Amino acid sequence: MPFLASVLPVLLLLFGLTLLWLELRHRLRPASPLQLIPGPFSVRRRAQGLEVTGDITIRNPHARMEVMVPEIRVEPVLLGRSDLAELRTVTRITPLHPDEEARPDGYWAAYIVKGRKSTGARLRLQLSGPAGVDLEGLLDTLWIDLHWVNYGPFGRLHRRHGLLVPVQKPEPLDPAQAEWREGEACRVLPLRTHLLGVLDDPFDVLRRYGGELLQSGDILTIGETPLAVMQGRYHHPATVEPSMLARLLCRVFHPTSSLATACGMQSLIDIVGPARVLCAWLAGTALKLVGSKGGFYRLAGDQARLIDDITGTTPPYDQTIVLGPTDPEAFCRDAARDLGVGIAVVDVNDLGRVKVLASSPGCDEELLQRALRPNPAGNANERTPLVLVRPA
Repeated sequence: MPFLASVLPVLLLLFGLTLLWLELRHRLRPASPLQLIPGPFSVRRRAQGLEVTGDITIRNPHARMEVMVPEIRVEPVLLGRSDLAELRTVTRITPLHPDEEARPDGYWAAYIVKGRKSTGARLRLQLSGPAGVDLEGLLDTLWIDLHWVNYGPFGRLHRRHGLLVPVQKPEPLDPAQAEWREGEACRVLPLRTHLLGVLDDPFDVLRRYGGELLQSGDILTIGETPLAVMQGRYHHPATVEPSMLARLLCRVFHPTSSLATACGMQSLIDIVGPARVLCAWLAGTALKLVGSKGGFYRLAGDQARLIDDITGTTPPYDQTIVLGPTDPEAFCRDAARDLGVGIAVVDVNDLGRVKVLASSPGCDEELLQRALRPNPAGNANERTPLVLVRPA
């Protein structure tokens, strides 16, 4: 015992220094301050096909650091419900620098974004097909895969952002044609939407697809993943640099877990920090030894349960890591005030598991559990992220 009493303070000191080193290494790793902010995009019919145009803004919030953008390119991906092999795309990027004229040949000259300054670009994509082909009948959604390079004191970083532009949007459901499903002391109505993305406003989506159907006492639910992607809470694994800690810890999780890959685990570390993740793993392991499961997820925070690794969501987000939504409580509160009905953010699967992440004041969560247990929204490509629940 005297030996243990003398060694324990040393071990605790070493552990504390290890946590400090992990946090410092994490916070001082190479990172660029530049932020890419997508603006509104429009889809117009032209004689030769469709034209998609929109602006992006590149902002530097850092007070002093100057960052160069030497390269930027677009890789469009066409999504539809039939073969799109005959469709063609032509892309053009026009710089919108505040102090330089754009070159007529479309060349992107390396540009310096000074501290607390912004620049931008206009993207134009022309979509065409063989004569007589109904482009809008074939094409459903355009995924703009944007690759750009940041160059500065941190080195040379390759950044990648995906923007989803819906080419078609279904009409809101007519109340007279609504096919309600009977549940346990309730009625349930899945609402079909277009494929949602960062260019969509969540409040506008709720108003567009639910507005005409809503009645007093209803609860309108939205899946946590669709809300997260509208908030821009997703990124490509190519932009993640797994640390040694992420590579080690991910190996102890079940293969089906989103934390069982180095990039998935690093995504959690980037949110809550390496010290919390390591402490949560150590404490969770100790709790598991005494028969208490789930300790890691409780200690690591809500995002540990909400992260979806690649293949965890519907295309094209199946190639990205999707995080949990930001401040779902505030979203529910504001949306309920706007629409006059209950609002809930939920996570539901085919195994009958229903988790209500957040709900507006007065929502009957027991009702939601009964109504959503059969998973009326589905987990495939139904595109029904909204479910309207009405008490019987």
